[in-house]
Formats: sequence, C-alpha cells, structure tokens
Amino acid sequence: MLRKEGQVRIPSGCAIAAVISKNGTRMSGELITNAMRPMHERSNGLGGGFAGYGIYPDYKEFYALHLFFNSRDTRKKCEAFLREYFEIVHSERIPTRKMPEITDEPIIWRYFAAPLGSVLRNLQIDEKELIVRTVMKINAEMKGAYLFSSGKNMGTFKAVGYPEDVGAFYRLEEYAGYSWTAHGRYPTNTPGWWGGAHPFTLLDYSVVHNGEISSYDANRRFIEMFGYQCTLQTDTEVITYILDYLVRVQGLTLQEAADVIAAPFWSTIAGEPEEETRRKLTFLRTVFPSLLITGPFSIVLGFTGGLMALNDRLKLRSMVTGEKDDRVYIASEEAAIRAMEPDAEAIRSPGGGQPVIVHVKEGAY
Repeated sequence: MLRKEGQVRIPSGCAIAAVISKNGTRMSGELITNAMRPMHERSNGLGGGFAGYGIYPDYKEFYALHLFFNSRDTRKKCEAFLREYFEIVHSERIPTRKMPEITDEPIIWRYFAAPLGSVLRNLQIDEKELIVRTVMKINAEMKGAYLFSSGKNMGTFKAVGYPEDVGAFYRLEEYAGYSWTAHGRYPTNTPGWWGGAHPFTLLDYSVVHNGEISSYDANRRFIEMFGYQCTLQTDTEVITYILDYLVRVQGLTLQEAADVIAAPFWSTIAGEPEEETRRKLTFLRTVFPSLLITGPFSIVLGFTGGLMALNDRLKLRSMVTGEKDDRVYIASEEAAIRAMEPDAEAIRSPGGGQPVIVHVKEGAY
C-alpha cells in the first residue's frame, strides 16, 4: 500500500535554517521564510516556526511575551495574573493573515512588560528569574494558556503548518531583525500542535532542532531538579532549558556549554595535548554527566547578539554553514543557504561537537 505524506515516520526529517548580520543590519523576515521552501520535504505540515532578534526596537527595553490562548476568558485570567508581577506597557493580538493552509488558530497575543520592582524585592530574585518562573507557572498550571516567547527585543512565531506557510501567516515580511532562525518539523515522538512547533524559547534563548535525543529521560530528570518543568515531553524543550541552566545559571560560556551537551569521548579527552584543555573537559564531563545529550541532533541556538550552531559529536544530522559579506548562514541543506544568498561563500560542514558561534559586533544591536 502506498503511504501518503504524514503516514510514514522519517527520523532524519526536520529542517533548520538561520541567518545573522555581524554588523547588526536588520533583514526582512521574508528572507528566512523563503529559505525554508527548498526544504519543504523535510517537514510534513505538523509544525513550523521562526525566531527573530531585533524585531521590536520600539519596545526593546521590555520583555515581549507571546502567548496562545484557547479562549477569551483564559486570556483575561492570564492577563490578570501577569499584572500582579509586571507593568504591561502595551498588549495586542499578534497580526496574522487568514490562510487555508493554517487551521485551528488559537488566540495569539503579545504583551510588552517590565517586572515590578516591588515584586523583585519581595521575592529577592532578579528579573530574568522572575520571567523563568512565570513561564513555568503559566505553562504548567494555567490550562488553555501557553507562553511560548519571553525575551527582550525578540519574538517567536510558530504554528501547525509548513514553515513557508507559517511565515506568511504571521506576515513576517513586515518584521526586520538582525538575526533569524527557522524550523520545519517532522514530529517523531510527540503530536504536532501549535505549542509543540519549534523554536522552543526561554528568555532570549531560542532553539531549533533536527534529531531525536535518546538521553531525554536522564536530561529531563536532572533539569527538573532546578525548577524547570518539562510540560511538553519533547526533547527540544529540554535542550532549551539545559542551555539556560548552563549559561545563565551556571555562568558557562557557549563553548563550555557545547562541551557539556556534546562532550568529547573520554578517549578524545585523554588524547588532548593541552593539559589545561584536558583538565577543563574532564571537569565539565564529571560535574554535568546528566546533561550530555546523546543521539542524533543538529541545533541552532539563538540569543541576543548571536547564534550558535552545534551537531552531535558523531555528526548524525546534516548541517552546513556559509558566509557572504557580514552575514553568516546556517541550514540543514546548502540549497536553503543559496535561497538566501545565491553567491554564498565558504560553504562547509562543521565537525561533530564543534560549535559555530557568531556574535554581532559590540553595540550594533
């Protein structure tokens, strides 16, 4: 029997793409939307999404909270909850265009908010920790509400559908950012629904992911000991929280975080000629053994002022990078890079476990 699209499991599916301007030049969201078209077959219409950085210059000092609601009453209850902890300076429905390809649309809303100083003093926490607790509270306890983007001067846009349709649905051509990431999903172990589409975000961190990690249970059990609540039972959510824990909470560099989640084999560490490097890698593997991510993956981490691309240490998922002028391009396939820049140069495939880290120059964003 001939199986139709969506009826067969393709574990190597999913598409990722990203672009960043090292000079901080803002680019239309149409660029990254078009990059996903050549990788259409990597998705099956059950999830697509984008993250843009630098897209809210008029509200860059405020946290942009993007939420899905299942009803108007849920939105009112959630908004009342938010006002207990934040000053909301502006709120609105996120603009979309009606498309036959995108169905079952929830209420999609955004709030630009600042944590109340009195709350921070009473709880004796900083504003980022308050945002994290708010995300966990809403997503774990407020039925019918899902907070899916929570950074400053950035935003995530995702839905059930093919990524090129999702980009058109959210009218991304009307946004401009210095960095964009994108994802087309082919769900393997979890159902396709609006909240389950990529990117997964926390604060300004966003992760798009192609692969399937076999260490999910060990990673989840460890990270939940530190207040993170994995409500979606999907590996990409766990990766996002792990990176937040390592970089924001533990203060590791991006290179060090990569050396934890895609740690070199012990034999590789033993053969490292530089003693200081060998000692550091040994320390990281010893202190954070439960955060080693095993299984095939390629990810792109977006953050304020930069991107990091990373393969698993065996490089079981495809990922290529390219450059042109001040821009760096990342994608599952070279075709997606060529869609963004036909004359892209320095096309290469990064080594397994070797992060590609790109920063926007100081002050440019």
